Amino acid sequence: MKRLGVETLADLLLYFPSRYDDFSAHKQIADLILGETATIEGTVQRVTQGRTARRHVHLLEAVMEDESGRIKATWFNQPFLARNIKEGAAVRLSGKVAQGSKGIYLQNPAYERAAADETHTGALIPVYPETEGITSRWLRFLIKHFLPLRQQIADPLPPQTRERHDLPPVADAIRAMHFPKSRDEAARAEHRFIFQDLLLFHLRSLRERSRLLQATSNPIPADIGLIKEFTSSLPFSLTNAQRRSVWEIAQDMARTHPMHRLLEGDVGSGKTVVAGIAALLTVRAGYRVAFMAPTEILARQHYDTLQKALMPFNIAIALKIGGEKSRKSLSASWLSSDIIVGTHALIQKGMRFEKLGLVVVDEQHRFGVNQRAALAAHADRVRPHFLSMTATPIPRTLALTIYGDLDLSLLDEMPKSRKPIVTRVIPPQERPATYRFIRAEAQKGRQAFVVCPCIEPDDKIKTKSPRSKTYQQQLLLTDVKTVTEEFKKLSEDIFPDLRIAMLHGKMKPKEKADIMEKFRAGKYDILVSTSVIEVGVDVPNAAIMVIESAERFGLAQIHQFRGRVGRGETQSYCFLFATEEGMGASRLRAVAAAKNGFELAEQDLRLRGPGSMLGTEQSGIGDLVLKGITNPVLVRAVRIEAVTLVKQSPDLSRFPALQQELRDMERSLHME
Repeated sequence: MKRLGVETLADLLLYFPSRYDDFSAHKQIADLILGETATIEGTVQRVTQGRTARRHVHLLEAVMEDESGRIKATWFNQPFLARNIKEGAAVRLSGKVAQGSKGIYLQNPAYERAAADETHTGALIPVYPETEGITSRWLRFLIKHFLPLRQQIADPLPPQTRERHDLPPVADAIRAMHFPKSRDEAARAEHRFIFQDLLLFHLRSLRERSRLLQATSNPIPADIGLIKEFTSSLPFSLTNAQRRSVWEIAQDMARTHPMHRLLEGDVGSGKTVVAGIAALLTVRAGYRVAFMAPTEILARQHYDTLQKALMPFNIAIALKIGGEKSRKSLSASWLSSDIIVGTHALIQKGMRFEKLGLVVVDEQHRFGVNQRAALAAHADRVRPHFLSMTATPIPRTLALTIYGDLDLSLLDEMPKSRKPIVTRVIPPQERPATYRFIRAEAQKGRQAFVVCPCIEPDDKIKTKSPRSKTYQQQLLLTDVKTVTEEFKKLSEDIFPDLRIAMLHGKMKPKEKADIMEKFRAGKYDILVSTSVIEVGVDVPNAAIMVIESAERFGLAQIHQFRGRVGRGETQSYCFLFATEEGMGASRLRAVAAAKNGFELAEQDLRLRGPGSMLGTEQSGIGDLVLKGITNPVLVRAVRIEAVTLVKQSPDLSRFPALQQELRDMERSLHME
């Protein structure tokens, strides 16, 4: 049960179904219709067991009879059912009516004794997320047994909150989630728990904002002359969005409480330059800067970018990654540097960062809240200013809920020098012509990325496809492109005369960094990679992005890949290769047509849900919160309710059950 996150009785009662099987249509056998899902009651007349002719799978067959007629029921690969399905037994069966060679039959129906309560048949039946050895049937039995104890669970929502928003009490909602009398009742119960979870997120954000206002930070003067000196040293002009964001950040850092800001911008919108200005202001004020990136590749890239941009200002910048993890080495680098750039290697127990004025975290949703807090905790006495950056386009509704404790700066325009990337969905018959085009571009000195969903053929079976796959899904899996297969095909069959390298997450950090550096230096023509190149990789000479099995990626993720090209002065291209089945072709056309990542993110949110853009790291975000985020009216109502409750009781002491629930959430939450 621990694998399901169930360790207490409350955990069990709050472990909700992922869907319901509707077995509420009770019918006589004679009235059954092909294709419908229905429930029948009758007596077992005959039971036989055997194996199928082709695959030798165990087959259990029972003939059921009621006053209107007879029908056969079949179960595949479930020999244990023979202990319960016996001749003469009065049973209730619920399942789909299928067509057989000798007429209709019930296909793998759920069953229980006719005299039993409707736990597994005959009603809206809950289906739960399962794990090995624990089935939905077992969970239904267990939950029904302990359901009367739900009255002992304290209701976190104050009575006035439930009344204002017409929400049922927690005990009623728990019963309706597990054993609803109708879909409307189940929906009302789910709405109550969505509201509750969203409320906790907003209360957490308000509490964090309150803590920040009470915390002390060293003010960093908004030196306008220094900002102008920096921008005039650049070979380009800042966009209006960059200027606006710089001013918002400078104003925040000039205050005596810590800045807590998210800088969100599309790929190539110039976030690092904005962060560089914040770093320059901090260093000139006499403080140091810690710059943390999620990968070594990205950390090296930020180091190079900052070195070039800040060279005229005589600022010492250090890079700490991978194998250089000793605290002594890190301390020495810190004491001799104005800015230190690194990965999570910057977070070391017992390490103190003296005069830490600013923390910059890139792609902050890839770090746990504990990691981010640990870096800030390394500061001496006062809290540093905090700037987070992300190139993952997150719709505003989602950002306000997940990052509600952060102020938002938006880079919503691109530098005028960047040419739009030509994006095309490539059908199978156009693959040879596309290869010819790539060869022609390579001969001009251009470079190309080829991105695949998996590393090796064995990784295909580890995808998140349903456990029980249809033939079409299995066929799709066989056509998923892998890095190792694609590297072999391209280097031996398609482009034997070109220089091709391979990059994936199973390689050692130094090996990945070396390959990336050689590609950036032009020593390879084509780089075949997994999504490890998704974020932040900057190769100005790369003009072509090929995405294999493109339908297996989210829209926002494809946009991230596309942003790896188009960083130089030449025209760039993105080619989306789909499988022959054409799965997701309309989604891929949306990528080709979209003007920016935010537009795509809104579509991805509608099509695939917020989990697709937040990724698996967001373990602290429950499924109910993810459902609620897509409802802006609900999010707004919850935000207003959170403010109302905090005004009535800033520490929530007037609402002890809600206060305790928030404490429990803050202890267990590992996201951002």
